[in-house]
Amino acid sequence: MRSSSALCLLLGVALSAAEPAISHQEYQQRRAALRKALPDSLIVLFGATEKDHGDVRTGFFQEANFYYLTGWAEPGAILVISPTTDTLLIPKRNSEQEQWTGPKVAPGDANVTAASGFESVLPVPALQTNLVRWAENVSTVYTLTNSPAADVIKKLLPLAELRNVMMPIARLRAKKSPAELELIQKSTDATVAAHFAAWKRIQPGLSEFQVAATMSDTYFERGCERHAYSPIVGAGPNAAVLHYFQNRRKMDAGELLLMDVGAECSMYATDITRTVPVNGKFTDRQKELYEVVLGAQKAAIAAIKPGVMLGSRSSKVGLHKIALDYIDSHGKDAKGASLGKYFIHGLGHHVGLDVHDANDPSLPLEAGMVITIEPGVYIPEERIGIRIEDVVLVTENGAKVLSSSLPREVNEIEKAMAR
Repeated sequence: MRSSSALCLLLGVALSAAEPAISHQEYQQRRAALRKALPDSLIVLFGATEKDHGDVRTGFFQEANFYYLTGWAEPGAILVISPTTDTLLIPKRNSEQEQWTGPKVAPGDANVTAASGFESVLPVPALQTNLVRWAENVSTVYTLTNSPAADVIKKLLPLAELRNVMMPIARLRAKKSPAELELIQKSTDATVAAHFAAWKRIQPGLSEFQVAATMSDTYFERGCERHAYSPIVGAGPNAAVLHYFQNRRKMDAGELLLMDVGAECSMYATDITRTVPVNGKFTDRQKELYEVVLGAQKAAIAAIKPGVMLGSRSSKVGLHKIALDYIDSHGKDAKGASLGKYFIHGLGHHVGLDVHDANDPSLPLEAGMVITIEPGVYIPEERIGIRIEDVVLVTENGAKVLSSSLPREVNEIEKAMAR
């Protein structure tokens, strides 16, 4: 019989091996796809530094476009994609800095190829000595034009035509790979657990920040590194404030509590909202309005398929109009007017490395895209705000709700909250 410590070690290795991850090969395929989309071009991207993307409060995290193409999570790196080669440039070893923020992989390390997935790894100063050579025989240089890279390239290649690479990368990022879907599902499952934990704790007299703390603790315990966005936990009138971040008020019996909270695990985000009764039971008016919002969400999700536009508030076709038409034709406000004017934001957005993920809004939905569907009704004079938001995968035949394990129906919510 193995000792308990040895068994724990083996279980730990097994669990670690089972964690979803993206392979070096997939990152190579992404770079190849970008090279194909931008032929005869040079692409230069700067990763985040420890100063400009994280500090003593948030810690370092990589710029999303850079990470999408490299999987490289250390600061100060540069990516160069030429018509024939991919090169990663990383900082030289700085022993003094490593005492503050930990050891880093450096050029020349024996494991640098295995760690990075790049055959060509050079020190950062090599950009200055090699960029002119890399730019030979290319028609255009692409970078993120609002980044430090643009200024550096302009100095080193003053005659080059510089274009923004944001949209070509966004078109690639919009469609998720199976490995990405696993990571989004991981974040979603952790967030579903966080919502369930909150439902068990909610009661009159509790502060909004206490609910937010319960939710955050739940997904941090599951290995998530960050909030996908600042938690929004609003009771009563605060639920009618779309991006309410204060989370300071105490909730009262008879009110609704809106929780728009999502985790980011292994760099991938999710976004889930539920609106529940503080005392565990919807009033007749709350239920009436809730059912309108839920009906709108169901109508939009039922219409999801490849080729459909997500749409916006001004769209005459698409999923947003379907949801708006449903809200406008069901239910009334206190004065008997239709409810459409109380749906004041977009129906949804793409989700991935960013909670509002990169995409080309002019293009229709495709299989493999992940979006949110989040209709809402906000009536300040009734001290009511209701939003229901789920994470949805577009499939070849329709849609799959990745957050479906978190109840949406009135009776299911009341049952889950019962003590």
